[in-house]
Amino acid sequence: MEKRLGFLVPFLLLIFLSGISYAQTYTCLVCHSAMKQKIKTEAGEVVNLWIDEERFMNSVHGFASCDTCHKLFSENPHQRPAKTMPPNLGEAFQKIRSKAKVDGVALVACIECHPEVYREYSESIHGKNIMDKKMSDGPSCVDCHGSPHYIVSRNSKDSPVNKWNIVNTCGNCHENEAIAKKYGYGLHIVEKYNESFHGKKYRLGHENAPTCVDCHSYHKVKKWDDPQSPVSMVNRKVTCGKCHKGATDKFVVAITHKPIGKDNPVPYYAEKALMILTISVFAFITVHVVLEIYSEIRDKVFRKKEE
Repeated sequence: MEKRLGFLVPFLLLIFLSGISYAQTYTCLVCHSAMKQKIKTEAGEVVNLWIDEERFMNSVHGFASCDTCHKLFSENPHQRPAKTMPPNLGEAFQKIRSKAKVDGVALVACIECHPEVYREYSESIHGKNIMDKKMSDGPSCVDCHGSPHYIVSRNSKDSPVNKWNIVNTCGNCHENEAIAKKYGYGLHIVEKYNESFHGKKYRLGHENAPTCVDCHSYHKVKKWDDPQSPVSMVNRKVTCGKCHKGATDKFVVAITHKPIGKDNPVPYYAEKALMILTISVFAFITVHVVLEIYSEIRDKVFRKKEE
């Protein structure tokens, strides 16, 4: 009997807490699922007040109450947030506040459930760009995963970080000409990827075609010349070797975002050779078919007349 009670108590407690969470969320959604309008804050930022209740409930955060993230808001959110900064989020907030346009505490509240991800992100080139350099154009969680109200599993086709969406998601920044010039990583990264063998396989829907995150990783992206980067020259053979067994130094040099041209000779001449081979095959087939047709006409018409 005691064992059964020991199992039931935490189970019932979980149900009770879930009920409280749902009640708190429902209280907020009574208004926020109805008012489809935007407001402008004193700082000039436009805030969308409408929340799609169905999408939120079906998201990975549908179990959470609103104040799980919006910690500074009391039961009456129409007043200025009166609660004090949670001590465990204070340091992170100071680091990322350049990115926070409205509710900075909600932006860093991800740390409480995803501490390991935050650690990796803070050591990445994206995280350092915001935390150390105080740049507002570096990506944070919501730039890649979308609105925290509607985040779905990466296996969902609606997720921005799904395999078939991730290239466009990365391209939102890496195809931005102003950002590319600012950080000096070159223009048209996605376009060059699409020109590559990997990109062409990806666009054809090949399941094993590598995308940005397969080579660069995701939360802990490093600059390519960082020794810890998967695509640094010291690690590139290991990274490429996951798909290309026995990758050599000469082989990995060919894997690049450089445009296909004479300054990138391996894919340039390989592409030319494939074009010549393809045209030659079709030309041979065409000539063969024409000669075959001529042979049939000759045998059935001209020789028949001679007979």
